[in-house]
Amino acid sequence: MCFLGFGSYFCYDNPAALQTQVQRDMKVNTAQFMALYAWYSWPNVVLCFFGGFLIDRVFGIRLGTIIFSIFVCVGQVIFALGALLNTFWLMDMGRFIFGIGGESLAVAQNTYAVSWFKGKELNLVFGLQLSMARIGSTVNMNIMGWIYSRVRDLLGYAGPSTLGLTLMIGGITCLFSLTCALILAYLDKRAEKLLSKEQGKTGEVIKLTDVKDFSLSLWLIFVICVCYYAAVFPFIGLGKVFFIEKFKFSSEEASAINSIVYIISAPMSPVFGLLVDKLGKNIIWVLCAVVTTLASHIMLAFTFWNPWIAMCLLGVAYSLLACALWPMVAFVVPEHQLGTAYGFMQSIQNLGLAIIAIAAGMILDTRGYLFLEVFFSACVCLSLIAVVMLYFVNHLTGGDLNWSAKKREKLEKVAATEKEI
Repeated sequence: MCFLGFGSYFCYDNPAALQTQVQRDMKVNTAQFMALYAWYSWPNVVLCFFGGFLIDRVFGIRLGTIIFSIFVCVGQVIFALGALLNTFWLMDMGRFIFGIGGESLAVAQNTYAVSWFKGKELNLVFGLQLSMARIGSTVNMNIMGWIYSRVRDLLGYAGPSTLGLTLMIGGITCLFSLTCALILAYLDKRAEKLLSKEQGKTGEVIKLTDVKDFSLSLWLIFVICVCYYAAVFPFIGLGKVFFIEKFKFSSEEASAINSIVYIISAPMSPVFGLLVDKLGKNIIWVLCAVVTTLASHIMLAFTFWNPWIAMCLLGVAYSLLACALWPMVAFVVPEHQLGTAYGFMQSIQNLGLAIIAIAAGMILDTRGYLFLEVFFSACVCLSLIAVVMLYFVNHLTGGDLNWSAKKREKLEKVAATEKEI
């Protein structure tokens, strides 16, 4: 189950691991290169609303997972073929198809987890799934450059063919994930027979009319999400060359430091998840994460201090934010609107990532890295303003977002007792 998303996370950051090679071999500028990330995000602006529906009502969890895994494989093959044939628009198309499968596969993975582990070790399972995904991203960052140089030595030259073959080899991880989807479908079918267990459902009921009922707190959570992730994922997408050019790192060193955010988040996500569960005070944790991220971007922009410090801070902050921000949605939305709220949050996150990826590429082409870092810092500042506003809105409306875990537990017990009476 944990390996289900390994292939898609490994291949998602293939462009980041091979930025120099893609731009050189395909003769594209940074804006065109970042479009590879934008094309991944575009289908998910819409699909976030339908992924759960397709799993629940159309395919069922088993068939749905296999279909989404096939989309990931086909997308990666077309992406590699685009490089082999020296046709950049075909690479864009491959990323689009890959995107259709990638995010929906994550929904399917979560559905499997809930159907197998609900009421047991669910938080731990989610933490392990996230860790495995991050390991996929880390392995990709550190191995794809090496694979490229081996293929180049084998062929005797660098060019689109070398890049295409390297991406094909990377695509093996997608086949591995497809195999996991088939095994999981078999095990789930067997469990259904032996344990008279129902097929898992996402439980998502998406009604677009619910959007008008969303509170100001929820809209502020959306703003924090979009502005924060816009300063993390596009930065990692362009990070390798940044470290080579500004800090004069070798290609291997740049790959290693660019993957440190994922390396830290693999073990820290379950730990921070437990910490936030035990202590509560979600807004304070989000505030700490956003301030730390701002500090790391400012260090990268205006100092020549060893970038390992800034990137380790960014890794810790990124892990903490994910654990504190996403559960807050459940506190401000009634249960029947949860599917819509999470769908909407993922949708505008993908819209933001697509737009910011293209904008970041254009800024880098015209203004350079300093201006780009200032732009990312500005995104984090917007996120910080939204967190401060959320704190005051929550305080003034008597919301429960900043309650300690003890207080929340106490009040839930009181509410349960009142219900019984």
